[in-house]
Amino acid sequence: MGDVRPRLAVSSCLLGEPVRFNGGHSRDRFVTGPLSEHVDRVPVCPEMEIGLGAPRETLRLERSARGPRLMTRSSRTDLTDRMTAHAESRAAGLDVDGYVFKAKSPSCGLHGIPIHAGGAGTPGAGGARVDADRRDRGLFAGIVVGVHPLLAVEDEGRLHDAVLREAFVERIFAVARLREFLAGDWRARDLVAFHAAHKMQLLAHAPAVYRELGRLVAEAGSRPRDDLAAAYGHAFRTAMAVRASVGRNANVLEHCLGMVGDRLGRVRRADVLDVIGAYRARQVALNVPVTLLRHHARGEGVTYVSGQTYFRPYPDDLGLRNHIAA
Repeated sequence: MGDVRPRLAVSSCLLGEPVRFNGGHSRDRFVTGPLSEHVDRVPVCPEMEIGLGAPRETLRLERSARGPRLMTRSSRTDLTDRMTAHAESRAAGLDVDGYVFKAKSPSCGLHGIPIHAGGAGTPGAGGARVDADRRDRGLFAGIVVGVHPLLAVEDEGRLHDAVLREAFVERIFAVARLREFLAGDWRARDLVAFHAAHKMQLLAHAPAVYRELGRLVAEAGSRPRDDLAAAYGHAFRTAMAVRASVGRNANVLEHCLGMVGDRLGRVRRADVLDVIGAYRARQVALNVPVTLLRHHARGEGVTYVSGQTYFRPYPDDLGLRNHIAA
């Protein structure tokens, strides 16, 4: 399948824009470096977009009888309603394949954002006392994720982890291919081809959902086109939201070898099996058996295997699939 450019929403500070509370930025090297060559970025800074400016007073989430409130620390201004309205509006019009949020932000954080004890009596006009309760997400991020539960989301901190980075990047490129395909003038046979090209990738993520997708494809000649596109798109995104495992990857590799192996001869086939076994035993990175099998499939002219998105889920120069699974 042809190359696509995912649309990626990114917290503006991660792109180097001076929009943080102190007038600075938090430029992320991966997002502004290797990844930037292959995606179209949509910068978002909810604080600036609701008119707070930079530099600005720091914010935090505080506990209240009405639920967590987004408050300025010193002047005690409640920004919850303003930020909620903006987040709902932003989320309604958001058309992206993934989102990288700023970690630890009371607006944009995705994980472990503290909820502080509220009220004017909090020590030091905002002090350091924190309730035992912790909120999973910042106010803005929580609303966006609630509106788009199948959207691929991460924060820049977690993208430093090789496993999480690989999973996120694979997911946004798969969803971008889906978006581009469904936006075109496709017919039943085109959906069959799209599904066939993604077979191994889907099996590595969610075999049960792959079978559900197969049943949907079988209805391509009889089901209304828009209804089919919505159902297939939802199931495809659901499958890609499941992280691929070492065991499922190894099964996919062995399945592909079965389609290539008869042309390799006993010795070369045994070599590939040994490499897949080493990957299954967590001795080599996934890129080793993938590269070897892709080479053999191309060399032997097995186009069904070499054309699988599994073997090139994103541009090679992103340098992923090079870690050894824990």
